[in-house]
Amino acid sequence: MLKASGAVVGAATGTAAVGAPAAAAGTGAGTGAAGTGAGAGAGSFAHPGLLHTRTDLDRMAAKVKAGDAPYTAGFAKLTANRHAQTGWQARPQAVVYRGSGTPENYSLLYNDIHAAYQNALRYHVTGESAYADTAVAVLNAWSATLTAVDGSADRFLAAGLYGYQFANAAELVRDHGDFELARFQEMLSRLFGAVSDDFLVRHNGAVVSNYWTNWDLANMACVLATGIFCDDGAQVARAVDYFKHGAGLGAIRNAVPVVYDDGLGEWLEVGRDQGHALLGVGLMGTLCEMAWNQGTDLYGYDDSRFLKGAQYVAKWSLGGQVPFTASTRRKGAIGGWSGSETVTAAAGVDPSMTRPIWAMIANHYTRRRGMSATYVTRIAAKAAPEGGGGDYGPNSGGYDQLGFGTLAFTRERVSEGEASASPSPAASGTPSASASASASASASGAAATATAAPGASPSATGKGDDLAATGSGDVVGWAAATGVAALAGGLLLLRRRGRREG
Repeated sequence: MLKASGAVVGAATGTAAVGAPAAAAGTGAGTGAAGTGAGAGAGSFAHPGLLHTRTDLDRMAAKVKAGDAPYTAGFAKLTANRHAQTGWQARPQAVVYRGSGTPENYSLLYNDIHAAYQNALRYHVTGESAYADTAVAVLNAWSATLTAVDGSADRFLAAGLYGYQFANAAELVRDHGDFELARFQEMLSRLFGAVSDDFLVRHNGAVVSNYWTNWDLANMACVLATGIFCDDGAQVARAVDYFKHGAGLGAIRNAVPVVYDDGLGEWLEVGRDQGHALLGVGLMGTLCEMAWNQGTDLYGYDDSRFLKGAQYVAKWSLGGQVPFTASTRRKGAIGGWSGSETVTAAAGVDPSMTRPIWAMIANHYTRRRGMSATYVTRIAAKAAPEGGGGDYGPNSGGYDQLGFGTLAFTRERVSEGEASASPSPAASGTPSASASASASASASGAAATATAAPGASPSATGKGDDLAATGSGDVVGWAAATGVAALAGGLLLLRRRGRREG
């Protein structure tokens, strides 16, 4: 039944660092299925070029002005959000704390980030400068005040999630005359990017598989976004390389360790719970979109393995039956406590649970590339029109994605024979070039059989006794049954029942 499997292993000893970086952007390094170069080196990245290019922003403005659906519905979600209003008053803190045992105040940060992003996005649609001014005031206040991101192990979630979001908000106003660009770049690189980079290398002193997929993905997104925003080709290369070859569970073949003959790819955290699985898919989509806008194709890497995982999660979240292969995850601290956790079945789902993650993924595969993505398309339609932070509950889980995909990512369907099989980096300050025409890629071609054997991260000084922490429980609707049984010792291995050898 299985088509291809990447074994995920977490060893208790050994050394794991971020692998040898892929060639820096702009050096012509191949990037997988499409064989495209990363597209930009130090100082040559396209801006705006994170989640939105100039072409994207111009499309939103034109479609809303013309009264075209579904853009108008997406824009209505934006204008109704309390964060998207001029005059939002920032509440910057010198130190942001996230995690147990600390005076948590990180909600102030994520609310301000979403206010900056939503105001900046609203400015690009309407052209009204008051929204840009509000976004700049919020961003400048934080870069003038923040000195550290701290807390328990959850400080790495804060660095990853809010780092990539901060970069995206700032990218939309980086040319504003009052924006303190250099100061913001320094804050982003030192307080967010460096922390996320350290997590990917050391994993907080824990066994490399200790932290679930979404931990890696949040920090990968931060490193990539920071690299692009700060024109740091080395950071971008590290993030891209980690996606392809990383030791942790966020690397593509560890996040989607099994691909079945029907084209579905098992998402590792489906054995955990629905909320974290949705978070992971959203973060990987974010990573792929930002890379695409700089000329690197991670969406299509390894025969579009991400699409297979997204299809699996979409079908499961809609209440459909999906195949499941049991796995065991090694966890604990290097040289300290250790154990393992086995997942034996897909967790239960609430078909009404939604997150603003699907429009971006569906539009890329079905409209940019002309591929089939039945379940992703269905769940995207169900979630539309997508809102953003503040529309999905008051707690942190409702702010993990920037959202507004119906407005931002809806695009025209490509004509037959014009599907974009390779990305082209957007030209700085000008409409992005259309990707070169090529034959449409198949959604279910022959997957490459691969085995990834990550080693353990090097020893590092952690904080307190939280090395085996798996994230805050402060997530709305994330209480689905996990099907997890704890076992003593062992490696994270997949039992490949019925695997087709050869």
